[in-house]
Amino acid sequence: MLTKKQYELLVLIDQRIRENGVPPSFDEMKDALGLRSKSGIHRLITGLEERGFIRRLPHRARALEVLRLPENIQPRERPGGGSFAPNVIEGDFKIPAVRAAATAEAVELPLYGRIAAGTPIEAMRDNSETMNVPASLLASGEHYALEVDGDSMLEAGIYDGDTAIIRRTDSAENGSIVVALVDDNEVTLKRLRRKRNSIALEPANKAFETRIFGPDRVKVQGQLVGLIRKY
Repeated sequence: MLTKKQYELLVLIDQRIRENGVPPSFDEMKDALGLRSKSGIHRLITGLEERGFIRRLPHRARALEVLRLPENIQPRERPGGGSFAPNVIEGDFKIPAVRAAATAEAVELPLYGRIAAGTPIEAMRDNSETMNVPASLLASGEHYALEVDGDSMLEAGIYDGDTAIIRRTDSAENGSIVVALVDDNEVTLKRLRRKRNSIALEPANKAFETRIFGPDRVKVQGQLVGLIRKY
């Protein structure tokens, strides 16, 4: 999953290569994205490279190759311009995809408030609000929305204040991001890892520790299918 700045930079690099045959310089990237220093560009390029979107060609200055683009990307968008404001992040978080919310059929989902320890999902139902979500974000089955509380999934591109779109399920593939109920009283949004008779709930932030439980202590209450972010 790409952050907004990673997305903008990827669009810029792809656009310049298409137009000029060479990627922009680091100074041009910095200016286009409105960053103060080139160190931020280095971090963004490293992130794109690690996710398999670009690669650096050895022994050549300014040599970057775009390997792939996210689904639904518009190659002629101008990054850094006033018209670029995606607020819907879509996908199953295996294939990154970012797109602007388009005029589409909206579906009303229950909004259960901020996901926090000590509040099982079932206990949130009575006091839930509702929100409209583009139908294109939803898969089959029942869905609900949660406000993300905290930055434990920051490196997966999930930020405090985001609204997580969750498909209700009691099972999920290994490595998927889930809403997990621990010991019947603590709910958390983490990546699920199964190994033998243990279940690990893995954060996406080095400041947080992975927690490991026995299989009878963790219940899956939903799987993340999308994010809505306000800028």
